[in-house]
Amino acid sequence: MSTRSPAVTWIAGSGIAVRGNDIDTDRIIPARYMKVVTFDGLGEYVFRDVRYTESGETTHHPFNDPGYRNARILLVNNNFGCGSSREHAPQALMRWGIKAIVGESFAEIFAGNCNALGVPAVTLEEQAIESLMRRVESDPSAEIEVDLEAREVRCGEERHPMGFVETYRQSLLSGSWDSTALLLDNREAIEETTSRLPYMSGFSA
Repeated sequence: MSTRSPAVTWIAGSGIAVRGNDIDTDRIIPARYMKVVTFDGLGEYVFRDVRYTESGETTHHPFNDPGYRNARILLVNNNFGCGSSREHAPQALMRWGIKAIVGESFAEIFAGNCNALGVPAVTLEEQAIESLMRRVESDPSAEIEVDLEAREVRCGEERHPMGFVETYRQSLLSGSWDSTALLLDNREAIEETTSRLPYMSGFSA
């Protein structure tokens, strides 16, 4: 039975804007919440240190606003996801409910980690990001479409051409973005290859 992941061609949903350049992975998910065996429950702690004061009071961060609780498209600025290579950052965002991230630019490893989860991190020009941010800030119900086939991000009458690493785009469109699923799908070929390697002779999993 095939374990191939579903193709990701089009994502739609309301948006949520997190403004600021150089938002690093420690701000997305503080290191103290990474002491877990699985990623389950990480969504609760996304942006924790900027959503709450030291005394535990909530701030005006958009992730605290109930009007955005069902948002699926995250809008960000420049160099989002910089800092460490922790995969917990996109995991936390995905488990909060984010299905796609649209920004000016992303740290390379962060974008790759997003893609490995089936969460496209696509880029738009600065003016387009600003326009979309203003739109969702004034109307939390505004729906954004991320169309990977058309290479376009849409919101109402707005249409913006997206930038996206082509190999990432093709892996999502073909459903080959999950490397673990690919390995499981090709187990027989892997076993056949390892049987011909002298240094694997007699090895059993």
